[in-house]
Amino acid sequence: MSKFKYLKISKNKQIRYLDSNYHEKIYIVFLHGFMSNIEGEKPKAIFKYAKKNKLGFLALEYSGHGKSTGKFTKGNISKWSKEVEITIKKIVKKNKFILVGSSMGAWLSLNQFKYFKEQIKGFLGIGSAPEFLQNLMWKKFTKKMKNETIKKGIYNLKHGNYEYPITYQLIKDGRKNKILHKKILSNIDITMIHGSKDEVVPLNYSKKVLKVFSKANKKLVIIKNGDHSLSSKQGLKRIVLELNKIVSNII
Repeated sequence: MSKFKYLKISKNKQIRYLDSNYHEKIYIVFLHGFMSNIEGEKPKAIFKYAKKNKLGFLALEYSGHGKSTGKFTKGNISKWSKEVEITIKKIVKKNKFILVGSSMGAWLSLNQFKYFKEQIKGFLGIGSAPEFLQNLMWKKFTKKMKNETIKKGIYNLKHGNYEYPITYQLIKDGRKNKILHKKILSNIDITMIHGSKDEVVPLNYSKKVLKVFSKANKKLVIIKNGDHSLSSKQGLKRIVLELNKIVSNII
């Protein structure tokens, strides 16, 4: 991997990112998932693909994630979407790009269409999870959990070996970022990849994302026995293959 860099986007906020720059070439912009970072297998595989094909690349960590500054508990979908917009404007500039969004990254990707209508030339979603805060978290909280979140402003949600500090402001902000009832009219290639054994985000979320696009060339790819992250060799191979199909239709 190349050296990570930092972009100062405000007085006290630095975003860590990884890029490769090929002038006048299309970029691939990778957006990671909830409480994730850009040191995982997916950004590595996509970065390698971009370098090999001399394509521009950008992956960034939102505030409170990875090595970017800021507290995770102060972040939300609105803030993270804005940080993505600012970073794309600074690094990708006026170049055309393909969005690759993993889990929550697919939600943040959908939010970019209002900023970059003409520049976005393709979108690949991996285990896409738009509106997950309300539908997959809050709705499943017990009354006791909800009361604690409202009263204390935060609930530490245990999931497997991880603990997620879920703030009430994050839940409320998620409601302001509803996207699945909207229509995006971009006439581009949209591919959703989902694992058949994803136990975190149901497959119908990828189907819901496809419905948002009324004019796009749409495709759903289901990875047999695939989990949520799709970071296995088989998963990564298919992600790169599908990404290459989108790239080939543009170049």
